[in-house]
Amino acid sequence: MADPAAVVAENLLLGQPAPTAPNQVWVGDITYLPLVGGRWCYLATWRDTCSRRVVGWHLDTHMPTELVLTALEQALTLRQPALGLIVHADRGSQYTSAACRARIAKAQALASFSRPGNPYDNAQAEASWSTLKTELLPHDGAFATLEEARLEVAYYLNTYFNLDRRHSALGYRSPHQFASW
Repeated sequence: MADPAAVVAENLLLGQPAPTAPNQVWVGDITYLPLVGGRWCYLATWRDTCSRRVVGWHLDTHMPTELVLTALEQALTLRQPALGLIVHADRGSQYTSAACRARIAKAQALASFSRPGNPYDNAQAEASWSTLKTELLPHDGAFATLEEARLEVAYYLNTYFNLDRRHSALGYRSPHQFASW
C-alpha cells in the first residue's frame, strides 16, 4: 500500500523523450499470481523501457521491500548500468522504503516515482501483466506450488519473453534482437 507521507522523488519521466539506448530507464512493478487453494505469490520485475527486456525479477509468497530489492539487485548485477540510470516505480511502500531508495542511491541511479494516484505514470511496467498472465498461467488458472510458479516464470521471462517474444514497439523484434541490432 502506498504511503502518502513517504519521502519520494518526483516523476523524472514526465515530459522526457523516450530512452534511445538500453539501461537509461528501468520501470518496476509487482503483480499477483494465483496458487492452488486460493493462495497467492507476488512477482516483482524491473523492465528496461528501451529494449522492453525484463532485467531483474523475484517471486515470493509475501511482498515486503526485499521482494523488489532482490529483483533490483539482480538487475544491477546482471546489467551493470552506467551512472544516471533512472529507476522508476509507483509509490508502493516497497519502492518508497528507505532501503530501496538507499540501494538506488548506492548504484548512483536516480529514483523516480509516479504521481499520487496516477497509474498512467507507470504504464509500461503495468501494461504487460495481462499478457504475461494469459501466456503463463496454467489452464486451470493457478500454479500448484510456489516452486512450479518460479520455474515457469523463470522460463517465461529469461527465455521466452527476453529472447523470443516479439514486441510491436520494437519493430516486431524480441528484446534480445532489439538490443543486438
